[in-house]
Amino acid sequence: MNRRDILAGSIAGVSAAATLAAAGAASAQTAATELRWRMTSSYPASLDAVYGAGEIFIQVLGELSQGRMQIQHFASGEIVGGLQALDAVQNGTVECCDTSPFYYVGKDPAFTFGSAMPFGLTTRQQNSWLFQAGGLNLLNELFGRYNVFGLPIGNTNAQMAGWFRKEIKSVEDLRGLKMRVGGLAGRIVAKLGVVPQQIAAGDIYPALERGAIDAAEWVGPYDDERLGLYKIAPYYYYPGWWEASSTIFLLINKGRWDALTPFDQALMRVAAQDAMTLTIAKYDQLNSVAIRRLVAGGAQLRSFPQDVMDACYKSANEVFAEIGGENEMFKRLHDHLTGFRNEQNLWHQIAEYSYQTFMIRSRKL
Repeated sequence: MNRRDILAGSIAGVSAAATLAAAGAASAQTAATELRWRMTSSYPASLDAVYGAGEIFIQVLGELSQGRMQIQHFASGEIVGGLQALDAVQNGTVECCDTSPFYYVGKDPAFTFGSAMPFGLTTRQQNSWLFQAGGLNLLNELFGRYNVFGLPIGNTNAQMAGWFRKEIKSVEDLRGLKMRVGGLAGRIVAKLGVVPQQIAAGDIYPALERGAIDAAEWVGPYDDERLGLYKIAPYYYYPGWWEASSTIFLLINKGRWDALTPFDQALMRVAAQDAMTLTIAKYDQLNSVAIRRLVAGGAQLRSFPQDVMDACYKSANEVFAEIGGENEMFKRLHDHLTGFRNEQNLWHQIAEYSYQTFMIRSRKL
């Protein structure tokens, strides 16, 4: 990959200019400190966009450190299964992983906020919440309880709701539907009669093919096309209300992170920011092309009926209240994010939404 100026921008108050300025002073201290880590992934290497966030981070970190800091990337299943990535980092089997934190809602439902709260934030709003509004600090308070430290390294942007064998025309059509759905969304749709399944990416197609599930969501057009789900379930629904955006995290063993020098921590933050920026851009570019190919190949685009969306929103708020009554950290994160979301949506309605609505309509003029 040809690199541009990978140090443009800043993250967590550590600007690239400051990093470069500090490099001379820190070189004597860090020159002899080499880093050789292993990173296990929750994603197969064939899904090059989501898996690629970790690849970009590793490459940029190597360049920033002039080869002193090297991380070896292992796809899902090479060391541990995709859904065991956090466990491997917690217990020190590997130093870090790239993953979607909401895979671990079984450990703690508050992990959902590390990826996406259902009916939550768009990508830009999520980044603002993480880096400006204190969301990342709250998440690292949660992560610390599980012996890890987190840095966001990407976002899939708004996702699709997935592939269905039959059309969903009403809430009644959800009853008894066996569906692969990630994170807390499974608990929400279960209230409406769906039978949720937590299945790793590489196992979704076989499960759909043999009829073990009736529907499956993964990410969006580009990644879904690579999994081949359209070959079995033709109805492609939107919006993916459980992931209006979905953050990809680098989770690092807490002891390993704390042992790094402040300078090396700064290098990791800058590399994470670059991976975030490029992954978001990659998904925007690739999804717009992939959705055209999918439709040309027979995919039937469908939007959820309004009564289905309303029922899901009601169910989501019931689940949030139930969990918040039992889990103090979940309630803190939910209240913090929801207040931020409400302010953001008011502003975006005035500026972004009105502009985009006009521009989308103008395509027909």
